[in-house]
Amino acid sequence: MSEGWSAWPAPAKLNLFLRITGRRADGYHELQTVFRLLDWGDRVWLRLRRDGRIERHGGSVPGVAAGDDLAVRAAELLRKEANVALGADIRIEKRIPAGGGFGGGSSDAATVLCVLDRLWGLGLGEDRLAALGRRLGAEVPVFGRGRGAGAEGVGGRLRPLSLPPAWYLLVDPGVHVPTAELFRAPDLTRNSSPATISDFIAGAVLDNAFEPVLRRREPAVEAAFAALAQVGTPRLTGSGGGCFVEFADRAGAEDALARLPRRLRAWIAAGVDESPLRAALAPRA
Repeated sequence: MSEGWSAWPAPAKLNLFLRITGRRADGYHELQTVFRLLDWGDRVWLRLRRDGRIERHGGSVPGVAAGDDLAVRAAELLRKEANVALGADIRIEKRIPAGGGFGGGSSDAATVLCVLDRLWGLGLGEDRLAALGRRLGAEVPVFGRGRGAGAEGVGGRLRPLSLPPAWYLLVDPGVHVPTAELFRAPDLTRNSSPATISDFIAGAVLDNAFEPVLRRREPAVEAAFAALAQVGTPRLTGSGGGCFVEFADRAGAEDALARLPRRLRAWIAAGVDESPLRAALAPRA
């Protein structure tokens, strides 16, 4: 990249389980989940502008107009709310597959908010940035705060959660079903019993409410689950088609990856308690 650009991580996430425990009077669903951040994801390039404009470069997200790009919207929202005269150039190196449930768009937005807060000299702090992020999407504050977390409600109640080391074998079946469409599915379970964190830690809670719906309607997701079942216990992340199997060490994940059919888009990543973005933003001694 040319002079003035800086590169920042935008890590992916997994939902280690996801339940719908009810529906509110306003129509929103009550969710319960655990977010696990990964050491792999997109890379966001940013460059300061003095003219107040927000410009996206390189067609950052295929098929997404600049005005709909969460990263651009994050920059515009921060500039407006903080009444900043500065602007920014944005370029995204996409590695996280769109619509897979790995949180790519939300993570890109969180990285833009957190880094521009620094580049523009705002110092808004974690809580104010999280509040802005929530206006862009329920998952943006998870990435902005940069820690694994349990979440309840419609995504606003986050509880930091430290998890044991783990490696994940990830598969993207290439399926992208709009989340709103899945929430309307008649066979979606909307009244699961709330889980306890102790049940989750003990391994008794691994389900995802969207898994049976997607497996029934999307052959590619069902095929990915069948392949992953040969090497472990497959799970779905979020409301996308992305699937994963958890392993205690890298060697186990790499061995499983080598045993998968080559036609699958598969790779491995490590779970982290602290986001690579949070580490990158930390003051250096």
